[in-house]
Amino acid sequence: MNKKLLRIILSAVLLLAAWLVNRNIAMPVWGQLLVYLVPYLIVGYDVLGEAWEGIREGDPFDEDFLMAVATIGALLIGFLPGAEPQFPEAVFVMLFFQVGELFEDYAEDRSRESITKLMDIRPDTANVERGGQVIVVAPADVKVGETIVVKPGEKIPLDGTVVEGSSSLDTVALTGESIPRGVDVGGEVISGCVNISGVLRIKTTKSFGESTASKIVDLVENASANKSRSETFITRFAHVYTPIVVFMALALAFIPPFFSPSYADAFGTWLYRALTFLVVSCPCALVISVPLTFFGGIGGASRRGILIKGGNYMDVLARCSTVVFDKTGTLTKGVFAVDAVHPDRMDANELLHLAAHVERFSTHPIAAALRQAYPDEHDNCRVEDIEEVAGYGVQAMINGHRVCVGNEKMMHKVGAEVHSCVKCQGHVGTVVHVAVDGSYAGHVVISDQVKPDAREAVASLKRLGVQRTVMLTGDHEQVGMFVADTLGLDEYHAGLLPADKVEHVERLLREKPAGTSLAFVGDGINDAPVLARADVGIAMGALGSDAAIEAADVVLMDDKPSKIAVAIRVARHTLRIARQNAGFAIGVKVAILVLAAFGLAGMGLAVFGDVGVMVLCVINATRALRA
Repeated sequence: MNKKLLRIILSAVLLLAAWLVNRNIAMPVWGQLLVYLVPYLIVGYDVLGEAWEGIREGDPFDEDFLMAVATIGALLIGFLPGAEPQFPEAVFVMLFFQVGELFEDYAEDRSRESITKLMDIRPDTANVERGGQVIVVAPADVKVGETIVVKPGEKIPLDGTVVEGSSSLDTVALTGESIPRGVDVGGEVISGCVNISGVLRIKTTKSFGESTASKIVDLVENASANKSRSETFITRFAHVYTPIVVFMALALAFIPPFFSPSYADAFGTWLYRALTFLVVSCPCALVISVPLTFFGGIGGASRRGILIKGGNYMDVLARCSTVVFDKTGTLTKGVFAVDAVHPDRMDANELLHLAAHVERFSTHPIAAALRQAYPDEHDNCRVEDIEEVAGYGVQAMINGHRVCVGNEKMMHKVGAEVHSCVKCQGHVGTVVHVAVDGSYAGHVVISDQVKPDAREAVASLKRLGVQRTVMLTGDHEQVGMFVADTLGLDEYHAGLLPADKVEHVERLLREKPAGTSLAFVGDGINDAPVLARADVGIAMGALGSDAAIEAADVVLMDDKPSKIAVAIRVARHTLRIARQNAGFAIGVKVAILVLAAFGLAGMGLAVFGDVGVMVLCVINATRALRA
């Protein structure tokens, strides 16, 4: 870029010098050509080279070819009888074409900054333990199952499980969120996060190439391969449009002089108009700015923790009228927690204390929720004879008392009478009953928690004009109804198997308005068939989920459903800019082409119609980064 800028400056200085020499010293036409040829070749040699290469490869009709023909024609037109030399105009056109290219390079560099930041999430080295020593190696050389050491301030090079240490992780490069995430022994960590505080020993679970950071970088790098409908149309349009305008320019140069009294005198005038026509007709504003807009939109979205796999998915997102959600892990946290404690003949803390002790060795998610609600296992209680009764629950002796924790069938089995509870209204979830020595002691309500931003996420989609929000869940009817009512969803369907979800999505696809699209939002693991069937699949909570990254078209790198509305806004903003560029470029070019054909537009206006429009469109395209 610096080299091109120096060439432009040098050429501009030499153009000014040539113009001053030409004004003050009388020279023949060939002498003027030699003077102006120096700045012309300095600034335009690469354009001429690209044009010649296109001719050799049998694909000449591009902007370089048009610029070469137009400027060489302007240099030679002065040798025709009765024609005015156009040497300054020829250099001026090439000079400003390169200025436009410079702006394009600058805009592409700006767009690539966010991609470059993503590249930085992959560290160059890893500290691996081998033979009782910690050695520094390339991350690609670390094998699955080896232990790596990550010090404070270092990036985690590979996915793995913490085997020693605790710390906070900065995930902003992956999720766009600045709040650190705590991690402890047994916790899963992914590559690309920055270790903030403590030293971590991590047992690797994936190779470098299969780790999250590498997959994310590859995904964003390859996003440009999936072109949007707008980009594909522009490419096809340019290949048809360019040869048409070349032949129209030839017709404009050679046919009208036949209707003049002197063909030779008129040919110079009409050739100049044809050259002006060629300069204006160059489609570079469209060919450059529209793909650049989508590239900028993808880069801007990635900075917000939203990975869009190509411009074609932006087209689909922008037309979204129906959003279908999975429940668990998408609208809810997917982690059971104690929602309410209703004791019958003891205080709430004592009830939780008994239930947690009985469930201390169970691996069931409900048992984990009880232990988390009462984490103090070392309180001098004597827990003996723990027995799990399949289909009922768990029982144990605690300080000499028989404590049973389970469902209503367990209560009936031990002779405890379950009491109805008016306090349970408003609490929907799994009810865990507790009996002590055959007497009912109360119950605990455990439920999957709705995500804090889930309601606002649905409301934001409504404000964006999404007409239908639907939840599909395999959970019970009562739970589905509660979540749908809480979040303000239009409809829900509960008790579904994966195949049932596909059937519902098929039906919703048939029912959506014509010209619109349907998005399915899931966790990307058990919802892969539905993600693939929807017009656009969005993976929620995909941090470290291979299935999400592979199956979805859009990946949200945190578990916030509010990012769905952000993704749609980015897509619409990007398409709006692309349409603005296309409309402006075509409108200005058509107007100046008509003027050029009638001799009302000179090279100066032609330069604006080509380079000026391209520069304005490229500057407008960079706005996609700030979606």
